[in-house]
Amino acid sequence: MLNSQASQLQQSGVWVHKMTNVLEQQATTFGDWAYIAIAKHFKKILKHEDHVLKDTDPEDLHQMRVGMRRLRSTIAGFAPALALPKAAKEKTVGKIARILGELRDYDVLEDALKNHYQSTLPEKEQKSLDEALKVLAKRRKKAFKEVEETLQSERYLHLKEGFQSWLEKPTYQEIAKIAIHNILPDLLLPQVSKLMLHPGWLVGVKVEAGEIQFSGGLSSSEVETLLTTEGTSLHELRKEAKRSRYNMELFTQFYGDIYQGYLKDIKAVQSLLGDIQDGFVLSAFLGEVFGEDLSKVMPTLADNFRENRYQKWQEWEGLQAKFLNPKSRKDLHIAILQPSLIKSELEATVNS
Repeated sequence: MLNSQASQLQQSGVWVHKMTNVLEQQATTFGDWAYIAIAKHFKKILKHEDHVLKDTDPEDLHQMRVGMRRLRSTIAGFAPALALPKAAKEKTVGKIARILGELRDYDVLEDALKNHYQSTLPEKEQKSLDEALKVLAKRRKKAFKEVEETLQSERYLHLKEGFQSWLEKPTYQEIAKIAIHNILPDLLLPQVSKLMLHPGWLVGVKVEAGEIQFSGGLSSSEVETLLTTEGTSLHELRKEAKRSRYNMELFTQFYGDIYQGYLKDIKAVQSLLGDIQDGFVLSAFLGEVFGEDLSKVMPTLADNFRENRYQKWQEWEGLQAKFLNPKSRKDLHIAILQPSLIKSELEATVNS
């Protein structure tokens, strides 16, 4: 039954793909671009689904998870225009994305430990790491079973059917008829404002008489203390940057170099803060495996984590200063307020 329904989804997906290609050539409204975005990310999910179940290449899981996350972001960003069926709601997409994310997290841990750190360790610590990797493999096996069950479940099938039926016969709210140019700033500015107002930007700086005072020149131990006490705020800032990046990437074809530059910087914020967070995640996992502080069991690895965090923090300070600069903030808002369709960029998007 499930195989038959899956086959029908694939066949109808060909029609949706053709329709999307035609629509991309003449898209003008809020609703048109909502359709294009949903179709693009839904197609990406379907493309990698079978390969994820075969579990031969972690990149397929990564790409499917990205597709799920971007689909969820698209639903949230275009919500005022959409009238989706019950089975195709953001909440359901989010639940499945989290299940995929748990498995992906184990892949990221394994890759970091095996390919970035293991060769730098003395023999004794390499053996300890081998034991930790065995524990990691067992946990990953359990997480993969949950992914397998999820992708073969009625819930997931109904989700796919919901999106497929909507793509074949889309329904919208009245606002979907408005030209995309007239509504872009209203779509983007709320999320960008959430990002710019996040308290994580102020970690490690002081505000006196309305002016921001940067500490600068913090030692490695001072950064460690700061990250230990304020790490949660930075982690939440990273998630806000990711949401902003996903939203902004939906509309790159409507903006020029200034917008693209800020998008690149926001992506760098997400990446740097993610690298800082990864060290704590790895330390926590290994500490749990060995039942004691990592610095006692694997002091070289613990030092490597600290050195990497300090390096990333120094890179982060430059971006932090840019996004706290009043002129930079104003320039970003002005850029968003001035969309203009650039034909060459649109063609590149259509052909990608």
